Formats: sequence, structure tokens, C-alpha cells
Amino acid sequence: VDHQKADWVSIHQQICQLLIPIRTSLPPPLTEKERKHGAEQLAKRQKYIIELTYRTAQEFVWAGKPGEAIPAALHAVRFATELYGSNSVQLVPAYLLLAEAAAGAGHLPEASKYLSQAQWIVLSAPECSNALRHQLHRSLGLFCAAEGNFEQALYHLANDVYLASSTFGVKSIETSGGYFHMANIFLRQNKMDVANSLYAKV
Repeated sequence: VDHQKADWVSIHQQICQLLIPIRTSLPPPLTEKERKHGAEQLAKRQKYIIELTYRTAQEFVWAGKPGEAIPAALHAVRFATELYGSNSVQLVPAYLLLAEAAAGAGHLPEASKYLSQAQWIVLSAPECSNALRHQLHRSLGLFCAAEGNFEQALYHLANDVYLASSTFGVKSIETSGGYFHMANIFLRQNKMDVANSLYAKV
């Protein structure tokens, strides 16, 4: 009951009516043109639900309600898997958001599992963009920092900064985020000079 209630509060209330046409099969017999049109409409609806569930989960995370973000992020992963397949790079942003929500809610083993899934997809896709790789390394860095593994966190955040600067530019907002998180880690290690230098750079 608690899970159903959490799911309803998080996202189900928004997508309940949208699920009906997706879960309803088309009546046979259909012409090739009707089948093609039906498939296009289904994909369009699925993309809309993926965007809605992802955006809702993101808003909950930003509002400091990671527990409420988890059901919405799970739906984003589920629908992205249905639409793109389980090994598609299109799933990576949803997995990273789900990991962030799980870690924020204190569920580190689940967060680790979602991050591993995202990492495996990225490693299996040589065509994966540096923009997506930078997001993965940032998530891995923040997760390692949450676990207290600062050396590994700095390794991932250094990769994050490198990939972000090569994609968006050295002085981009995307790159400054990596510097900011690195500064936070140096601050936690009482390395004030390095931390202040990075904060100034940000």
C-alpha cells in the first residue's frame, strides 16, 4: 500500500490516463498504413511519458524530495526500455537520475546498481557522446563522495571536467559544476587552498 501511495503521489496520477492508449492493443485486421500510423502514435505517446516522468523526477530531486522522485524515475527507465531497448544510450539519463534519487534517499546499494547499469551501457556504446560520458562521470564522482571514497570521487570528477570542457568549453557552466564538486571534496579533506582556488575558478 505504501509503495502504491508513493507511486501515485510521485507520478501515477499524472500518467494514469496516458497509459490507457499505450496499454490498449489495436483491433485487427489493420492495413500496413494503419499499422505504421499506430506504431508512430504509440512511439510519440511513449516519448511524451518518458519526458514527463523524467522531468517530474528531476523536479522532486531539485526540491529535496529524492524519495518521491524514485517512482517517477523508475517509470522513465521502464518506458525508455520499452521504446529504445534495454541497451540503448537513451536510458542513461534516466538511470543516472534514478541513481541520484536513490542515493539522496539513502539507498546506496540501489544507487550503485543503477550507476553500474548506466556505466555498462556507456562502455558498450562506442558512439556514446562525450556529453553523456561527462554526466556519467559526474554521477559516479558524487556517488563515490557520498560513500566517503574521495580519491575515486576526484578521479571521476576530473574525467567529468575533461569531458565537459572538451564538449562545452573550458568556461562553460557544465564544466564549472565539476570544479564545484571537486572543491567540495577538497573542503571535506581540509585542503583549503585547493578548495578555495577551485571555488574562485567556479
